[in-house]
Amino acid sequence: MNLPNKLTMFRIFLIPVFLILLAAPIDAGSVYVLGTLISITQLLAAIVFIVAALTDFLDGQIARRDHLVTNFGKFADPLADKMIVMSAFIMLVGSGSENVAAWIAAVIVCRELAVTGLRLIIVENDGEVVAAAWSGKVKTFFEMIAVIILLLNDVIFNNFGIPMGQICLYIALVAAVYSGVEYFVKNKRVFSDSF
Repeated sequence: MNLPNKLTMFRIFLIPVFLILLAAPIDAGSVYVLGTLISITQLLAAIVFIVAALTDFLDGQIARRDHLVTNFGKFADPLADKMIVMSAFIMLVGSGSENVAAWIAAVIVCRELAVTGLRLIIVENDGEVVAAAWSGKVKTFFEMIAVIILLLNDVIFNNFGIPMGQICLYIALVAAVYSGVEYFVKNKRVFSDSF
Protein backbone atom coordinates (compact mmCIF):
# COMPACT_ATOMS: atom_id res chain seq x y z
CA MET A 1 0.00 0.00 0.00
CA ASN A 2 1.49 3.35 -1.03
CA LEU A 3 1.77 6.43 1.23
CA PRO A 4 -1.32 8.29 -0.10
CA ASN A 5 -3.48 5.19 0.50
CA LYS A 6 -1.99 4.80 4.00
CA LEU A 7 -2.95 8.41 4.73
CA THR A 8 -6.47 7.68 3.51
CA MET A 9 -6.70 4.63 5.77
CA PHE A 10 -5.38 6.72 8.68
CA ARG A 11 -8.17 9.26 8.01
CA ILE A 12 -10.74 6.45 8.16
CA PHE A 13 -9.19 5.28 11.46
CA LEU A 14 -9.61 8.82 12.86
CA ILE A 15 -13.40 8.72 12.34
CA PRO A 16 -14.23 6.60 15.44
CA VAL A 17 -11.76 8.66 17.49
CA PHE A 18 -13.54 11.82 16.35
CA LEU A 19 -16.97 10.33 17.13
CA ILE A 20 -15.93 9.13 20.59
CA LEU A 21 -14.64 12.59 21.47
CA LEU A 22 -17.86 14.29 20.35
CA ALA A 23 -20.11 11.69 21.99
CA ALA A 24 -18.13 11.51 25.24
CA PRO A 25 -20.52 12.06 28.16
CA ILE A 26 -17.60 13.12 30.36
CA ASP A 27 -17.33 16.83 31.07
CA ALA A 28 -13.59 17.46 30.88
CA GLY A 29 -14.10 21.18 31.34
CA SER A 30 -13.68 24.08 28.99
CA VAL A 31 -10.90 26.37 27.85
CA TYR A 32 -10.75 29.78 26.25
CA VAL A 33 -9.28 29.76 22.76
CA LEU A 34 -8.73 33.26 21.37
CA GLY A 35 -11.49 34.60 23.59
CA THR A 36 -14.03 31.85 22.83
CA LEU A 37 -15.07 29.23 25.38
CA ILE A 38 -14.77 25.68 23.97
CA SER A 39 -15.21 22.35 25.75
CA ILE A 40 -11.99 20.34 25.91
CA THR A 41 -13.52 17.27 24.20
CA GLN A 42 -14.88 19.49 21.41
CA LEU A 43 -11.44 21.09 21.03
CA LEU A 44 -9.81 17.65 20.82
CA ALA A 45 -12.42 16.55 18.28
CA ALA A 46 -11.64 19.66 16.22
CA ILE A 47 -7.92 18.84 16.34
CA VAL A 48 -8.60 15.27 15.17
CA PHE A 49 -10.81 16.64 12.38
CA ILE A 50 -8.07 19.11 11.34
CA VAL A 51 -5.54 16.26 11.19
CA ALA A 52 -7.99 14.28 9.03
CA ALA A 53 -8.50 17.29 6.74
CA LEU A 54 -4.73 17.73 6.38
CA THR A 55 -4.30 14.07 5.43
CA ASP A 56 -6.96 14.60 2.75
CA PHE A 57 -4.91 17.43 1.27
CA LEU A 58 -1.62 15.54 1.60
CA ASP A 59 -2.69 12.21 0.13
CA GLY A 60 -3.96 13.84 -3.05
CA GLN A 61 -0.87 16.02 -3.44
CA ILE A 62 1.52 13.11 -2.89
CA ALA A 63 -0.44 10.78 -5.20
CA ARG A 64 -0.38 13.27 -8.08
CA ARG A 65 3.22 14.40 -7.51
CA ASP A 66 4.65 10.88 -7.29
CA HIS A 67 2.26 9.34 -9.85
CA LEU A 68 0.74 7.05 -7.23
CA VAL A 69 -2.89 7.47 -8.27
CA THR A 70 -4.69 4.14 -7.86
CA ASN A 71 -8.27 2.95 -8.25
CA PHE A 72 -8.30 2.26 -4.50
CA GLY A 73 -7.24 5.84 -3.83
CA LYS A 74 -9.79 7.28 -6.26
CA PHE A 75 -12.49 5.28 -4.45
CA ALA A 76 -11.33 5.37 -0.80
CA ASP A 77 -10.19 9.01 -0.65
CA PRO A 78 -13.59 10.59 -1.42
CA LEU A 79 -15.30 7.87 0.65
CA ALA A 80 -13.15 8.74 3.69
CA ASP A 81 -14.02 12.42 3.19
CA LYS A 82 -17.72 11.66 3.00
CA MET A 83 -17.60 9.45 6.09
CA ILE A 84 -15.91 11.99 8.34
CA VAL A 85 -17.86 15.00 7.05
CA MET A 86 -21.25 13.24 7.31
CA SER A 87 -20.31 12.00 10.79
CA ALA A 88 -19.44 15.55 11.83
CA PHE A 89 -22.68 17.06 10.51
CA ILE A 90 -24.81 14.34 12.10
CA MET A 91 -23.01 14.78 15.43
CA LEU A 92 -23.40 18.57 15.28
CA VAL A 93 -27.13 18.26 14.58
CA GLY A 94 -27.47 15.57 17.26
CA SER A 95 -25.73 17.76 19.82
CA GLY A 96 -28.41 20.39 19.36
CA SER A 97 -26.11 22.87 17.63
CA GLU A 98 -28.27 25.72 16.42
CA ASN A 99 -25.64 26.51 13.78
CA VAL A 100 -26.34 23.37 11.73
CA ALA A 101 -29.92 22.97 10.57
CA ALA A 102 -30.99 19.32 10.22
CA TRP A 103 -32.27 19.96 6.69
CA ILE A 104 -28.82 21.13 5.56
CA ALA A 105 -27.20 17.99 6.95
CA ALA A 106 -29.93 15.91 5.28
CA VAL A 107 -29.34 17.52 1.86
CA ILE A 108 -25.58 16.98 2.14
CA VAL A 109 -25.96 13.36 3.29
CA CYS A 110 -28.46 12.62 0.48
CA ARG A 111 -26.12 14.16 -2.09
CA GLU A 112 -23.23 12.06 -0.80
CA LEU A 113 -25.26 8.85 -0.95
CA ALA A 114 -26.55 9.63 -4.44
CA VAL A 115 -23.11 10.42 -5.85
CA THR A 116 -21.57 7.35 -4.19
CA GLY A 117 -24.33 5.20 -5.71
CA LEU A 118 -23.67 6.75 -9.13
CA ARG A 119 -19.96 6.05 -8.80
CA LEU A 120 -20.68 2.40 -7.99
CA ILE A 121 -22.90 2.07 -11.08
CA ILE A 122 -20.15 3.59 -13.24
CA VAL A 123 -17.59 1.16 -11.80
CA GLU A 124 -19.92 -1.74 -12.54
CA ASN A 125 -20.69 -0.55 -16.09
CA ASP A 126 -17.32 0.85 -17.17
CA GLY A 127 -14.89 -0.79 -14.79
CA GLU A 128 -13.36 2.57 -13.88
CA VAL A 129 -13.54 4.71 -10.78
CA VAL A 130 -14.63 8.32 -11.32
CA ALA A 131 -12.18 10.70 -9.67
CA ALA A 132 -13.54 13.66 -7.71
CA ALA A 133 -14.44 16.64 -9.90
CA TRP A 134 -13.28 20.18 -9.16
CA SER A 135 -16.73 21.19 -7.85
CA GLY A 136 -16.69 18.21 -5.49
CA LYS A 137 -13.32 19.30 -4.14
CA VAL A 138 -14.66 22.81 -3.50
CA LYS A 139 -17.62 21.26 -1.67
CA THR A 140 -15.36 19.11 0.48
CA PHE A 141 -13.09 22.06 1.28
CA PHE A 142 -15.96 24.25 2.49
CA GLU A 143 -17.57 21.35 4.37
CA MET A 144 -14.33 20.73 6.25
CA ILE A 145 -13.74 24.42 6.97
CA ALA A 146 -17.35 24.78 8.17
CA VAL A 147 -17.03 21.78 10.50
CA ILE A 148 -13.75 23.06 11.98
CA ILE A 149 -15.10 26.56 12.58
CA LEU A 150 -18.38 25.22 14.01
CA LEU A 151 -16.54 22.82 16.33
CA LEU A 152 -14.46 25.75 17.54
CA ASN A 153 -17.61 27.86 18.16
CA ASP A 154 -16.70 30.39 15.46
CA VAL A 155 -13.43 31.18 17.25
CA ILE A 156 -11.92 34.50 16.11
CA PHE A 157 -14.97 35.33 13.96
CA ASN A 158 -17.21 35.20 17.03
CA ASN A 159 -15.40 38.27 18.39
CA PHE A 160 -16.54 40.24 15.33
CA GLY A 161 -20.07 38.86 15.24
CA ILE A 162 -19.47 37.07 11.92
CA PRO A 163 -21.16 33.64 11.70
CA MET A 164 -18.32 32.27 9.56
CA GLY A 165 -19.18 28.65 10.31
CA GLN A 166 -22.68 29.12 8.92
CA ILE A 167 -21.40 31.11 5.94
CA CYS A 168 -19.02 28.26 5.03
CA LEU A 169 -21.82 25.76 5.65
CA TYR A 170 -24.14 27.51 3.18
CA ILE A 171 -21.33 27.73 0.59
CA ALA A 172 -20.77 23.98 1.11
CA LEU A 173 -24.51 23.36 0.68
CA VAL A 174 -24.62 25.24 -2.65
CA ALA A 175 -21.45 23.46 -3.82
CA ALA A 176 -22.92 20.10 -2.74
CA VAL A 177 -26.09 20.62 -4.77
CA TYR A 178 -24.19 21.99 -7.77
CA SER A 179 -21.57 19.21 -7.80
CA GLY A 180 -24.24 16.54 -7.29
CA VAL A 181 -26.22 17.80 -10.28
CA GLU A 182 -22.98 18.06 -12.28
CA TYR A 183 -22.07 14.41 -11.55
CA PHE A 184 -25.47 13.22 -12.74
CA VAL A 185 -25.55 15.44 -15.85
CA LYS A 186 -22.03 14.37 -16.90
CA ASN A 187 -22.88 10.71 -16.37
CA LYS A 188 -26.51 10.61 -17.59
CA ARG A 189 -25.51 7.96 -20.14
CA VAL A 190 -25.48 5.48 -17.25
CA PHE A 191 -29.26 5.75 -17.10
CA SER A 192 -29.90 5.90 -20.85
CA ASP A 193 -31.26 2.34 -20.95
CA SER A 194 -33.73 3.10 -18.12
CA PHE A 195 -35.86 5.63 -20.01
